[in-house]
Amino acid sequence: MRAYLETLRPRQWIKNLVIFAGLVFDRQLLQLEPLLRVAAAVILFCLVSGLTYTINDILDVEADRLHPQKKNRPIASGRLSLNSARLLALVLSLFTFPTAFALSIEFGIICLVYTGLMLSYSKWLKKLILIDVMVIALGFVLRVAAGVMVIKVNYFSPWLFVLTTLLALYLGFGKRLSEIKLLENQAGEHRAVLDGYTIPLLNNLLVVVLSGILITYCLYTFSSHPDGTNTMMMFTIPFVLYGIFRYMVILQNSSWASSPEEVLLQDLPLKITVGLWALSVVVVLYLFF
Repeated sequence: MRAYLETLRPRQWIKNLVIFAGLVFDRQLLQLEPLLRVAAAVILFCLVSGLTYTINDILDVEADRLHPQKKNRPIASGRLSLNSARLLALVLSLFTFPTAFALSIEFGIICLVYTGLMLSYSKWLKKLILIDVMVIALGFVLRVAAGVMVIKVNYFSPWLFVLTTLLALYLGFGKRLSEIKLLENQAGEHRAVLDGYTIPLLNNLLVVVLSGILITYCLYTFSSHPDGTNTMMMFTIPFVLYGIFRYMVILQNSSWASSPEEVLLQDLPLKITVGLWALSVVVVLYLFF
């Protein structure tokens, strides 16, 4: 059972918390029915994510065995057989998709699209420079859209979709940078697309995306209120500034940023910053709007 659970990668499910964005920013967090529907969507999307991780590990088993960290995954290490992994994928498929459609037809479609996108990524798209990271970013946008689709949203700024895209690109390019630093001359053997990236190129891409994040978030705070008269969200900008700068420091000084979720779970200053940002957003949205 432990091998099954590890294959689903529960530590990476933290990414699915962005599904709560529609609920929080539409100020429905304190309403029971929308909260329960979004919570159900998060759980189902965690299972969908686990399904894609399982299939990805099945397809990448040989490459993972050459990786200094991924070789310890259950399938790559042999702790979970390929047949058992295939059975796990089948069970998840038979349970998750019908339940997703029962929650919302639109949500079920997003789950199917996300799964197809991630499978295409595992088979083909991850080999295409730039496209590989853009697909990851699209996956985050689909998560946000999933949270919007399961409830009736009155106002959700389109700036938040742009911001989600840029943040995902930032994490994706940062992940590629850390992988090159970690694997050095063997990077291309593990992930063929890494042969197309260089450290200077990735640093330049990160600077471009970082600039976009700052501009987009600031523009969002100016127009976050439906009638555009309340700019209290501007007070959350310092937390965003420090958070992305902190992540940049980690990128330049360590290789463990190859797993963004591990950075968030292990780096105390970043955890505190994210927590304070989330608290400030809730206070502004629910007390001053």
